[in-house]
Amino acid sequence: MIVLCMFLGLLVLVMINVPIAVALAVVASGAMVYAHGIDVLPNVALVMMDGATNFPLIAIPLFILAGAIMNSTGISRRLIAFASALFGFVRGGLAMVNIGTSLFFAEISGSAVADVAALGSILIPEMKRKGYPGAFAAAVTSSSATLAVIIPPSIPMILYAVMAQSSVVQLFVAGIVPGVLGGMLMMFVAYRFAVRYNYPVEEVFRIGRLVETFKDAALAFTLPIIILGGIFGGFVTATEGAGLAVVAAIVIGIIYRELDWPHLKRAMVDGTVQTAVVMLLVAASVLVGEYLTEAQVPQRLASGISDFTQNKYLVLALLNLFFLVVGLFLHSAAAIILVVPIVMPLVHQVGIDPVHFGIIVTLNLGIGQQTPPVASVLVTACSVAKADIWEVSKINVYFIAVLFTMLILVTYVPAVPMTLVEFFYR
Repeated sequence: MIVLCMFLGLLVLVMINVPIAVALAVVASGAMVYAHGIDVLPNVALVMMDGATNFPLIAIPLFILAGAIMNSTGISRRLIAFASALFGFVRGGLAMVNIGTSLFFAEISGSAVADVAALGSILIPEMKRKGYPGAFAAAVTSSSATLAVIIPPSIPMILYAVMAQSSVVQLFVAGIVPGVLGGMLMMFVAYRFAVRYNYPVEEVFRIGRLVETFKDAALAFTLPIIILGGIFGGFVTATEGAGLAVVAAIVIGIIYRELDWPHLKRAMVDGTVQTAVVMLLVAASVLVGEYLTEAQVPQRLASGISDFTQNKYLVLALLNLFFLVVGLFLHSAAAIILVVPIVMPLVHQVGIDPVHFGIIVTLNLGIGQQTPPVASVLVTACSVAKADIWEVSKINVYFIAVLFTMLILVTYVPAVPMTLVEFFYR
């Protein structure tokens, strides 16, 4: 009964525009006071602080800061110029540039919202200027940014690894193949739109232009090599790799002579604001998880589903449906921290690999980033494009279909995400 009241209270608070992090903290604190009395309140603060200071979580503000510096120092602009030279000769090539650059940018920022904010502010106006409808530009930017969160490094994966006590590095490796394959499918969908609606060709393919833009962006290409090479090579942890990303972004910005104090200050402010939002969600969600664990909700859920079925694939179907619904109402960070500890006993009980399940969770919540009412990434893209969210959604449904196709493929063909993990680590 208390859990039901918590859910209803959370729903009411969210509907009256109370921030999700604040709403989570309020309902969890209320439940703990009801269960243990007002003397529990000092413990509430300690639980929130402990939850938000978990060592692997340090990677989150560092990756966010690296992405902010990257956007402030012209690195994003150089990547876009190279992608235009590579794909611009294809009809609808600027949409493919958008998708390709999103996938690459994700290798530094790890955040879909940061991806949209950084690249969308450049690419969406450019696509509109070249004759693409604003709704199409917003849909491409939004959906490709969400797909990019399964490509390492990924903030949702870091959060999942902490909550599930799984390997961050193995999760990063598992996301590579689904991310690249999904990007190719999105490019195909964009091409079909371009042919059908006669979207423009960006530029004639010229080897000289390709070489010129490659040289200009050469230092930017070293960023994923430094970060991912260090992590996958075992030289640094994911958290240390995040710090390495910040240092590398600063050094490259200085070499490009585009990083000065105003740019660095703006990047630090932007990174701090984004980090504060995520970490407040983390702290509040940990508090909810603490109460639910005390109330043995995870054990009851696992017992209820296991009594219904022990078939691993049917359990995966039920969990997919569950996370798709959760993703409609919760930010991905909040959903991971709130729900993953609840379902992990069931995941272990039926023999699902935690790394495999992590990719499934990330894709599910990625779809939630594109589907109202919350739709954090979609809303950001619509804001940048100054487009109506429902008009964008009419086009975005085709790109969401790609995300859903990847979800089904990853869920029922484990070799897609797990082959590289098995090859390198098992």
